[in-house]
Amino acid sequence: MSFGDDNTIFDVVINDEEQYSIWPSYKPIPDGWRAVGKQGPKAECLAYVEEHWTDMRPKSLRDALAAHSEAAVIG
Repeated sequence: MSFGDDNTIFDVVINDEEQYSIWPSYKPIPDGWRAVGKQGPKAECLAYVEEHWTDMRPKSLRDALAAHSEAAVIG
């Protein structure tokens, strides 16, 4: 099994910054990442990521921009 093998099953994973990736199910998920519950062939998992990861900015950046925007409205 390998990343390029059509028979490899992947897990969709996400980190604390809400960034998505795929990881082969036969390998332990790296620290800092957790499975989202979607598992399947590479193409299926990549389609899931494309559908669900709609904002590529890290969560910390989105939060900072939102706080800045709220401060500008209040100030």
